[in-house]
Amino acid sequence: MKIFSASLATETSTFGPMPTGLSSFIDQGYFPAGTHPKEMTFFAGPLAAARIRCEAHGWELVEGLVACAQPSGTTTRHAYETLREELLADLRKALPVDIVVLGLHGAMVADGYEDCEGDLLMHVRQTVGAHVVVGAEIDPHCHLTPEMLAHSDMLVAFKEFPHTDVLARGLDLLDLAVAKFEQRIRPTAAVADCHMIAVIRTPDEPARSYVDRIMAMEGKNGVLSISVCHGFPFGDVASMGTKLLVYTDGDGAKAQQLADRLAAELFAMRNELEPTYPGIDEALDAALAFDGGPVVLADAADNPGDGAAGDSTFILSRLVERKIRNVAMGPLWDPVAVRIAFDAGLGACLPLRMGGKIGPFSGNPMDLVVTVKALVKDMVMTGLAGTPMSLGDCALVEADGIEIVLITLRNQAMGTDMFTQLGVDLASKKMVVVKSTQHFYASFSAIAGKVLFVDAPGSAAMDLRRLEYRKVQRPKWPLDA
Repeated sequence: MKIFSASLATETSTFGPMPTGLSSFIDQGYFPAGTHPKEMTFFAGPLAAARIRCEAHGWELVEGLVACAQPSGTTTRHAYETLREELLADLRKALPVDIVVLGLHGAMVADGYEDCEGDLLMHVRQTVGAHVVVGAEIDPHCHLTPEMLAHSDMLVAFKEFPHTDVLARGLDLLDLAVAKFEQRIRPTAAVADCHMIAVIRTPDEPARSYVDRIMAMEGKNGVLSISVCHGFPFGDVASMGTKLLVYTDGDGAKAQQLADRLAAELFAMRNELEPTYPGIDEALDAALAFDGGPVVLADAADNPGDGAAGDSTFILSRLVERKIRNVAMGPLWDPVAVRIAFDAGLGACLPLRMGGKIGPFSGNPMDLVVTVKALVKDMVMTGLAGTPMSLGDCALVEADGIEIVLITLRNQAMGTDMFTQLGVDLASKKMVVVKSTQHFYASFSAIAGKVLFVDAPGSAAMDLRRLEYRKVQRPKWPLDA
């Protein structure tokens, strides 16, 4: 058996302030064919799974391009077409193959391509023909399109949010693809539209029980796979929204019936899935009133993982104005401020302008007198599923009792080692402010006395009614009652 695996992934915010170009992929993770490291990177779950299974069974594996970029604005046509052609060239060199497994996102939008994954899968199918099994692992924050389904045999989404199950779902995908190739199963897909945009935080109820119940159904009574596609609300495309994807073994009617039932159940719990989002001052008041700490405040509206710049100053401004001390904050994306801190040197005290650089949703720059407390070159944070996440050169500066992590490469807070590598004692802090929507939770919940999701301004604001959608199919809750 001969298997080909490759990845091309990013999550596109059509509201994002910056385009996603080739440099975005090079900064985040670009590995030409055959150069992917031994350790799994985030969108290389199928490759990692293929390595495990091929080594165990003696199958042949051909490794193609692996490229991913930090979520940002619309991908340039040049970047998408260049990387697509590189991946397809790798595939053509590998032919003939029996199975193709890809690591995709599902919400990549490029100039001229509203559905990059559907387009890529179409080209893959045209390259290999109808007889080859084609499957992909996707992020649940995807736009599940008819084209993606039409040109693949299997799509498997991560089930957890935070996405801690990248390898597990990659193994699911590979095992199903092998079973399809060996004609032991006939995957038949059905999709149900929930007519909503859900935020499904899987560690919390009622989402936890719902996901556990879905996982218990798989592999029984002809049910092969169930994926809850949350949708990506910051992609203004026609197919955006929450959907259920079910595969059964050759029984289309059963697949559709199950998808419809699970979609109806998810829609019925829509109000329970949403956490409360206090405003900045309300959240700060609640954190100060909490007996103990640290209280982790999530600045979701400026989450680079949703395409925001990661340089907003709205919460920092209020911390300074209210003279709140004993706070750690980060990561704040500001390569210029990092460069200045490195030039000044460890222990230096200097005036420093930080953040507020990209646009109106970044707020105003903050001019503070800071002390440079730590400097680390090429710092790597522990990301989801243990994957490495590069932050570039990083500086820790302190101003008026607030320790701020400044980074060179855009990323959201995932591992607590983003702070601890710079010497921050998180346990001693009253508050820890992180730029993230949910992925921080896997690590930071272990040290948090309380977690608050803050309703701050930003290009990834959690009140979706603030966004000017033009293409999304309506009606859709919560945009429409």
